[in-house]
Amino acid sequence: MKILVATDKPFAKAATDGIRKITEEAGYELALLEKYTDVNDLYAAVADADAMIVRSDKVTQAVVDAAKQLKIVVRAGAGYDNLDLAACTARGIVAMNTPGQNSNAVAELALGMMVFMARNNFQPGTGSELKGKKLGIHAYGNVGKLVAHIAKGFGMEIYAFDPFVPADVMANEGVKAVASVEELYSTCNYISLHIPATPETKKSINYDLLSKMPKGGCLVNTARKEVIDEEGLAKLLEERTDLKYVTDIMPDSHAVLAEKFGARYFSTPKKMGAETAEANINAGLAAANQIVSFLKTGDKKFQVNK
Repeated sequence: MKILVATDKPFAKAATDGIRKITEEAGYELALLEKYTDVNDLYAAVADADAMIVRSDKVTQAVVDAAKQLKIVVRAGAGYDNLDLAACTARGIVAMNTPGQNSNAVAELALGMMVFMARNNFQPGTGSELKGKKLGIHAYGNVGKLVAHIAKGFGMEIYAFDPFVPADVMANEGVKAVASVEELYSTCNYISLHIPATPETKKSINYDLLSKMPKGGCLVNTARKEVIDEEGLAKLLEERTDLKYVTDIMPDSHAVLAEKFGARYFSTPKKMGAETAEANINAGLAAANQIVSFLKTGDKKFQVNK
């Protein structure tokens, strides 16, 4: 059987070497398609693949149509909105992600962004400290838990909203559960977003919700740009000169936001939450191990298109 690693932005060499070792020791063939610029190269490479690992590469209906033998595709990372789940399901292809492998990298970035905004983008002038501030974690999953853990070291007061996590679980970890998303936003000086982009969450972070934030509030988005209502965000930033927004997913309206709001807004040029050597390696190796486990035993533990 053939396992294809298709990455227009390749894994680190250590990750690729590890993936090869896992694959070949299991008795499978490994094929690499790296730095491709033409999607037709992907169509050709996947034509005879039984399994595929991708990073942010889009697995569209056309890719699925070209993948005549594909049984499983694994997105090396937590988010999987680059996978056409309906197309995979229709063809009987198992789609997986690798939850938790990038979590520490994203959590560290979120806290780093808070420090960056609190200290005036590291420009001269009087900033503020994170100690004693209230941090709201919107979605208490793998990343959210690590954000809470790190933030405690800064002396922050931690709140969280996640209807899928029992309040006693949060309480045992020193986090105060709130009853509604509105309560979270009206309570906290900093909000760290960790929700996925779904039909229910897209543009859910809107004018009305953000307007509830206390004076000097800062929204930190290391999740997905689609969850932000950019028009509502821009309107509020214009009305409330005390609010700030920082993200590692450049908004569609980046140029306008940067011109209008200066140091109150910052975006990295590219998504960088998982851009650490450790996360790169962890996610790649996890993807390879999950594929081998599926092909050998039918293990579908991390399937996302059930």
